[in-house]
Amino acid sequence: MADRPGSSPRAWQRMLSGRRLDLLDPSPLDVEIEDIAHGLARVARWNGQTRGPYPFSVAQHSLVVEEIALRWEPTLSPADRLAVLLHDAAEYVIGDMISPFKAVIGPTYKDVEKRLAAAVHLRFGLPPAMRDDLARLAKRADLVSAYFEAIELAGFTVAEATKIFGRPKGFGPAYGLDPWPTELVQERFIERFRTLDAAATAARGG
Repeated sequence: MADRPGSSPRAWQRMLSGRRLDLLDPSPLDVEIEDIAHGLARVARWNGQTRGPYPFSVAQHSLVVEEIALRWEPTLSPADRLAVLLHDAAEYVIGDMISPFKAVIGPTYKDVEKRLAAAVHLRFGLPPAMRDDLARLAKRADLVSAYFEAIELAGFTVAEATKIFGRPKGFGPAYGLDPWPTELVQERFIERFRTLDAAATAARGG
């Protein structure tokens, strides 16, 4: 909804929890996992241009990325796995813009995304930003998920997906992605979060 003419531009988003999250100066105190799960389960990857009766949501993508990262690094700590699960958490507020549009917008998008990600991490006891090695692992897992999403759901040819994302090594020709209903993916995202968050809290002695 547009702001009233003559008023200052609104830079906050009202969440269903009742929180009011400021995009320019997000506070960890205004971040709730229920809002994140609700939002990510309803944000479609590929702008919704995927096969099947349901969109492939960012929440389900996040679960796949954490699964792939754990496959490569089975000794990842619960906190690191939680950070990977939340690697796209900022999109519960700003949505999942396709990469070509991000390139058009420029660094402004990244600045907002980084501030939101830091608020999310701090809310759940994580460092504001992922370590470089963990960020690289999450990015690699993200590209593998994107490759299989592209060929299994988004209509890309194998040649197109390989050129853009690279052919994943150590994986078969298919991942077997099947978009879940919104309520199911929201529930599974929260369940996975709670499992990892409890384990990370216990490891910190909390």
